[in-house]
Amino acid sequence: MTDQAVDPDGARLLREAADEGRFLGRTRELKELRADIERAGLDTLSGRKAPRARVLLIAGRPGSGRTALAGELVRQVADRYPDGVLRVRLGEPDGTRVPVARAAREMLDALDAPAPAGAGEDELGEALRAALADRRALLLLDDAADAEQVDALLPDNPDCLAVVVSSGPLTGIADVRPCTLGGLDTKSAVEVLSRYTGSVRVTVDPRAAERLAEQCQGQPAALALAGGWLAARPKAAVADLAKQLHTDPGRGTVVGRVLGLVHDSLPASAARALRLLSLAPAGLVDPHTAASLAGCSVEAARGVLDDFAAHGLLHPAGPSPEQFEVPRCLHPLLSALAEAHERPAELQLARARMLERTVRLLQSCRAITETDSPQAREKLLGMPRALRFSGPRAAADWLSLRRPALLASARLAVADGELDTLARRLMSQLVRAMVAHFGTQAAASDLYDLHGLVLDVAERRDLPREKAAALLNLGDLDARTGRTTDALGRYRAALDAGREANDPYAAGRAMESVGGAHLELDDYDRAADWFGRALAERLARGEREDAARLYGRIGVAHTYAGRYGEALRNWRAAVAGHRKNGDIAAQARALSELARVQEYAGRFDESLRTCREAVEWARRAEDGRLQAALHLRLADSFEHLGDPASAALHRDTAERMLAEEAPDEDVEPEHDANACEIRSTPAAD
Repeated sequence: MTDQAVDPDGARLLREAADEGRFLGRTRELKELRADIERAGLDTLSGRKAPRARVLLIAGRPGSGRTALAGELVRQVADRYPDGVLRVRLGEPDGTRVPVARAAREMLDALDAPAPAGAGEDELGEALRAALADRRALLLLDDAADAEQVDALLPDNPDCLAVVVSSGPLTGIADVRPCTLGGLDTKSAVEVLSRYTGSVRVTVDPRAAERLAEQCQGQPAALALAGGWLAARPKAAVADLAKQLHTDPGRGTVVGRVLGLVHDSLPASAARALRLLSLAPAGLVDPHTAASLAGCSVEAARGVLDDFAAHGLLHPAGPSPEQFEVPRCLHPLLSALAEAHERPAELQLARARMLERTVRLLQSCRAITETDSPQAREKLLGMPRALRFSGPRAAADWLSLRRPALLASARLAVADGELDTLARRLMSQLVRAMVAHFGTQAAASDLYDLHGLVLDVAERRDLPREKAAALLNLGDLDARTGRTTDALGRYRAALDAGREANDPYAAGRAMESVGGAHLELDDYDRAADWFGRALAERLARGEREDAARLYGRIGVAHTYAGRYGEALRNWRAAVAGHRKNGDIAAQARALSELARVQEYAGRFDESLRTCREAVEWARRAEDGRLQAALHLRLADSFEHLGDPASAALHRDTAERMLAEEAPDEDVEPEHDANACEIRSTPAAD
């Protein structure tokens, strides 16, 4: 993180359990900030109730310890805010603004509050304000770019407090008094050095330590780097480093000068590895990322990262001891060093190696969930041991831990406006891994972002085929999250893009999806019409399996509309189609739906015969759950026919079969796009 150098051991002061006593100096600033919390605002002085949360601003340059100060303030006053502390970063390592929608969603997730998937910035902002309306919470908004970004996240609740970290003022937000940071006092600055070097070297030459602190301008980041340089050289005196900085003042910031000294003193391989860390997505790096960037083994990268962390060049990130974060104040400096020392082709190659390894890790992460697939097991065994996970739980944990970096990798892959093969593979594998481990519903927000990235590139580069695919995927997400009207608009746009690309598959898929959206909106006539158009496309291309399935979907639309004659005709066509295709399971399901419609139409004898036929085909397909459902339907039919004994027999059979199935209730079933389940429809009189 940008300003964690105040913690000389590199520990993140923003973590929940920051150890009391690790923070150094800033006594006056802390006192002023705490007093500012109690200070009456302008609204209070004028006799009005404050309409919004109080805002405290900590302003300073990157490396000044501004984030660490905010973290210490939060630690000291957190007990006043029983509803918790919300922390969010509003800037990327390269200085790019984090979209307000993403920040609001992160805070809603932390509050366990509903965050509508696919919602825009305004809707998410309103949801956040609603979630905080009755809470007493503390918000820490780090790396804020401007007042507009902060204002969109402020709760309309004076019982909340917002601590904002920024480089400059928040012009436009009323009643904000900034706390502007300079350097640490000499005593605290020297203590930062001593925690790296040990007290002996500082005690032997205290004046040299004070000179070094002065040359570092009391900047915590510079002091941490200087302390790390000394820690790596036990025989060097503090005066040696002070002399080097004095004789070679260089240009730029003091943090940049000390980093240059540290970089130049590293072995060539370590210096190159350090420079290339500027390519790490979101500034997050683990041994796999470092190994792929530097082109070395994972074990070698692990040792290099540990050394960097021990000497203040990296900070721990998250619960894993192997995940680190490039300090935000160092990121632009490392980028400049990389551009100065590496050829553009070498940087491009390092980036490609990193993204390629990410793709392979995602493949492994997804494949380990496919326990019943021989192909997946064979693929896993063919991967290097370093890319394998010990089990599904380990893979899911890795995916959760690396989620911010993986999403940043996706943004990096298309940052140049291209959608090359590597970018496509990365997007595809990330989507599949998230769905495999979390389910579509839980991962919907991230999936919106990923498909949105593809759509943005496709629109900018005029790629109609890719545009159609992205719109279809986004439409499916809209449909799954209850935004059916939005889904319909995307499907229609996908149809236009598919036709422009002369892509019959995309066009046919879009037609069917338009029909599905109309079906969900209870517009059964349009649904049947669009399913019919899609059916004509499939029949023209000889796609018999899809044609059989579409007959069923047309049957569903007619059933909902109460046109049972048309529904029966289409379901019989579906049964015939599946029989010709040799798809026993699909034939059994279609017969099941045919029997249901016959029951709705009051044809109980026909429904009974069809249901018995469906049971036989379900038995051949070894579909126990379908057999059980059909036995329950047979029980209902016998009750209609006045045969309670037979009804009880079939009901007992169904209960026994369901008990034998013993489904895993912890696994959320995924939506089957090919299933044609009919909603409850009253039987005809």
